[in-house]
Amino acid sequence: MSRFSFNQITAKLWDLPDLVAGCVEAGVDKVALWREPVAEHGLERSARLVRDAGLSVTTLCRSGFFQLPGWYDDNRRAIDEAVALDTSVLVLVSGGLPEGSKDIAGARLHVADAIGQLAPYAAGAGVTLAIEPLHPMYAADRCVINTWDQAMAIAAQHPAGQVGVTVDTYHLWWDDTVLEKIARAGERIAIYQLADWITPLPEGVLTGRGLPGDGCVDMRAFHEAVEKAGYTGPIEVEVMNAGLWERPGREVLDATLTAYRSVF
Repeated sequence: MSRFSFNQITAKLWDLPDLVAGCVEAGVDKVALWREPVAEHGLERSARLVRDAGLSVTTLCRSGFFQLPGWYDDNRRAIDEAVALDTSVLVLVSGGLPEGSKDIAGARLHVADAIGQLAPYAAGAGVTLAIEPLHPMYAADRCVINTWDQAMAIAAQHPAGQVGVTVDTYHLWWDDTVLEKIARAGERIAIYQLADWITPLPEGVLTGRGLPGDGCVDMRAFHEAVEKAGYTGPIEVEVMNAGLWERPGREVLDATLTAYRSVF
């Protein structure tokens, strides 16, 4: 339990003050925050709230979306926000194809170039850019980086402390080669996230993930691979589920803790 981190999106409708209070009451001392609700509460207020409660922020989610105009300035702001929240990991979702484009190879090259432009600024701020490969079904509109190899090829162009990769069980479980590659990743693992793949897929696949143990992902195999790599950092539970979001926040946290304990 000392490594457990509650990702804010898992209880999306729980406002930040109540989430912080709920985590403290439950004995949870790590949280992963999202930029939008932090901005809604106010960056400095959010940082003070979390700090005063004795919580540490394991990651800030998310930046990237390099196909959009203004991506450079927005990502610089995200790095500054991570610093203000005293977290050293910023999760990057690369973004999909530019509007009207079918050039996925070109989009992937642009992601690599964009991260190259951002890496020096992030390094100067002490923030690791954590590239997150998303399941291929998200390639068109959300993330053109879809495999572990694609993410690692970009990360390898930079020192490990500057650019790493996110291990997210939901997005990577389908790849029959990924476990052995994760086990060799070493310091490239920037953060480790859990969510399960449940079937049948809901109509809104983005919000149809399951708590660990509710689906078909071999969580134990992933954990063994991450441990072999030498990763000893936080383990976030990040679940986007429309049904879960309808429940009270403390109930969601309790269910998440129960699921986490059942896996580990």
